[in-house]
Amino acid sequence: MGEVSVELKRQVGVLIDRLGYVTHLIVGNDESIEIPHLDRLRVSQNRLRGLRLVHTHLKSVPLDQEDLMDMILNRFDSVTACLVDSEGIPKSFYTAFINPNQEAEEPYILKDRQLPGQLTEDYIEEIQSLENEFSKSISSLKESNKFNRAFLVGAYEMRNRRRSPENSISELKELCRTADIHVVDTYIQKKSPDPSTVLGKGKLKEIIIKSVQKNVELLIFDLELSPSQAKKISDASDLKIIDRTQLILDIFSKNAKSRDGKLQVELAQLKYLKPRLSELDDNMSRLTGGIGGRGPGETKLEIGKRRVEEKITRLEAELKSLKNRRILNRKSRSRNEVPVVGIVGYTNAGKSTLLNALTNSEVIAENKLFATLDPTTRRVRFPKEREIILSDTVGFIHDLPPDLTHAFKATLEELGDSDLLLHVVDVSNEHYEEQMEAVDKILEDLNLNQVKRLLVFNKCDNLPPEVEFSNRKHEYMYISAEKKIGLEELLIDIEEMLWS
Repeated sequence: MGEVSVELKRQVGVLIDRLGYVTHLIVGNDESIEIPHLDRLRVSQNRLRGLRLVHTHLKSVPLDQEDLMDMILNRFDSVTACLVDSEGIPKSFYTAFINPNQEAEEPYILKDRQLPGQLTEDYIEEIQSLENEFSKSISSLKESNKFNRAFLVGAYEMRNRRRSPENSISELKELCRTADIHVVDTYIQKKSPDPSTVLGKGKLKEIIIKSVQKNVELLIFDLELSPSQAKKISDASDLKIIDRTQLILDIFSKNAKSRDGKLQVELAQLKYLKPRLSELDDNMSRLTGGIGGRGPGETKLEIGKRRVEEKITRLEAELKSLKNRRILNRKSRSRNEVPVVGIVGYTNAGKSTLLNALTNSEVIAENKLFATLDPTTRRVRFPKEREIILSDTVGFIHDLPPDLTHAFKATLEELGDSDLLLHVVDVSNEHYEEQMEAVDKILEDLNLNQVKRLLVFNKCDNLPPEVEFSNRKHEYMYISAEKKIGLEELLIDIEEMLWS
């Protein structure tokens, strides 16, 4: 190999499997070689690919940064640079391995220079020892932290931005918790996203290298990626690439229980995927199943745009039919002159808990974002033979994906028939004012400004003891739906606002 390299005046390399067979022969230029596209599926079930790279160096330099990057990004068992003299005879060997220690500063281990006579035949034992170290490193993790491990990435244009990047990435963490994703680390860039790879190639490579070291399999971006961005990032790694929209869609798909809710989520997923079907990249095939791949995502590569459009048309027709049925139900309620009170608010503000507390129901209520998606209605009876209908709705969130906003407008438009809106706010959240603004904006977009509204500050039991609060009728109420504090006053206020 050395003689050929000198004769061609180019670096020559080979990829060798663990049985000693050469799988690839690579010819580069005088300074580097380019690794060919390799199957995304690893040869072994362990951390390493099962291939080692051995290549010549015509100049008397050891392994360079590009060699080490190739080893880490491709998860090679090792990379070896063979320094040859002017006749092609090997002079010395430099070898590196991926570092199995997740806390180490450098993601690789460099061996001392070896002379041709110092080479040993215990290579397989060395690799097996490394695999065992990787296994121990993974076994040391808590069971809940072993799977769906992710890095979160945010790139923010700071000009004219009211919401802090830290608040935005914190909300993305909550979304990950809801989706059972373990967040290993976060990366925040306070400048405009790179149009090609969001972060720039250098920073992206650094994150990908860290992902190998930390056993991370997901890269989640706090923005909606364009199809070309997703493809370019995917080409640079074998990680699952997911954006904020995909994550929210995945949570919606997981939590939707009713026929209506499932149809609306599927419609939103198809509209999201439609412009991305033309990008036949590995990232799409990597998303089949698991996080980011629920619902129609499992068949998105098999169906063409025409079939997607047909399915979208069919789903829209079915949703229109369900919408007409809801209109008839609302007309029936109007004839009976039963007032409707809609519960709105930011996700995880405690809307479902309040509905359960007021009606003794058992609607799903968890400390997670979007735990309840399907609209729920319950009757509440007052003295004097009066009653109201309480309607719980899907929670709002900053930058809700447009496709989801349109899909759920059919559900949220029922709020237009409400006689009163209870705007539930998690007052214990330090960013509750930003959340209130987000809800107000969505209500404004839905033309619900004219509906009477009562502000309900929930979770007041979580406020520090030194905070003083008092209830003011028809303006705002402090309650704790979980501890059932202030509910009687709230019902009295609702009754007065409806029948005064």
